Amino acid sequence: MKYGVLVIEKKEYVLLKKLMNLSGYYKDSTLGKSVQKLVGEMETAKIYDEADMPADVIRFNATVTIVSENGWRKQFKLVMPSDSDVKSDRISILTPMGAAVIGYSEGDTIVWEFPSGEQRLTIEKVDQENERINLNMVL
Repeated sequence: MKYGVLVIEKKEYVLLKKLMNLSGYYKDSTLGKSVQKLVGEMETAKIYDEADMPADVIRFNATVTIVSENGWRKQFKLVMPSDSDVKSDRISILTPMGAAVIGYSEGDTIVWEFPSGEQRLTIEKVDQENERINLNMVL
């Protein structure tokens, strides 16, 4: 990992903690494992103020390009559950893929459990959205 641990903006961290508290209610075991792994990684995460966030870290509303060791490439936008739309490549933080990438940065390689099995993914590119989510409305 480029930064050694997950890097998360302070308000997004609070929001993630609230979302992760729902993890015990998931019936899908793969999603439950993904959320639990993220919860564990969040315990050692570096928490930054908005102004200090590195531009290459995956956050809410970031557009992410990942490449698997199997050779497939995927681009998607990481969004809140209410904005999720798989057909439009808008992936919720509360999916195995969303939970896998939040807080990682360009160039990082991660190993994550998906419904199809364990995958090794490299984060090829991170583009930040100019508009951040209004966390005050969510919190």
